[in-house]
Amino acid sequence: MISDISVDLLLFIGAAFAGALVAGTAGFAFGLVASALWLHFISPAESAPLIAAFAIIVQGIGIWALRKSVDLRQLAPYLIGSAAGVPIGVVALRLVPAEQMRPVIGALVVIFALHSLVGPKLSLVDSTPRASAVGFLSGVIGGSTGLGGLPMIVWSAACGWPKEKQRAIFQPVVVAIFIMSLAWMGGAGVLTARTGELFFFGLPAVVLGTWLGLRLFGRTSETAFRNVVLWLLLGSGMALLAPVAKMLP
Repeated sequence: MISDISVDLLLFIGAAFAGALVAGTAGFAFGLVASALWLHFISPAESAPLIAAFAIIVQGIGIWALRKSVDLRQLAPYLIGSAAGVPIGVVALRLVPAEQMRPVIGALVVIFALHSLVGPKLSLVDSTPRASAVGFLSGVIGGSTGLGGLPMIVWSAACGWPKEKQRAIFQPVVVAIFIMSLAWMGGAGVLTARTGELFFFGLPAVVLGTWLGLRLFGRTSETAFRNVVLWLLLGSGMALLAPVAKMLP
């Protein structure tokens, strides 16, 4: 039980606020920002369901705003693929030790940040098999780390869709992955009383951060803000990889 206000708890709440603020302003990266900080003092088995639960709230607001642009026929291949991937990811979350899962998540964060900052601009053509594959990969990563949005973000940008279409596809799929992940985690016994307590403590910060982020949306330079976030993610991801670097000869 969490019976007192510790430094770790304050850091947890601060990271939840930061993730929600970024997601409210930029439309992405709640899980990236939060997990890059959380994983220094809580386990991946706690971080993954918390990312899913909080991101449902953060991304759900965006879905409501875009509800008229959502096309279920376009979403179907992604949803079918992710439904197959999520249970595999949850099994990995249970079986892989936290010491090994942290650097895996750190590597995902670093790869995403580097790709977004200096990676080549891809130009891909959407198709049902590819969409299903992206959905499957998103489900596996979402079930194991809570970061199921990474493949969807890269894919949406690579297809060259307008921002409105990107969000109309990305956000509903990611929320569906989060809901499926929580259901599978609950059935697999991943969710604990401590996870519920952390959610309770972090919820006000997430609501406040999301509200403030939405107020800041459109008042800041989107490109500059995105680059600052990506550089911060790069540093946080590299910090998660530091224990692996120390083991190298």
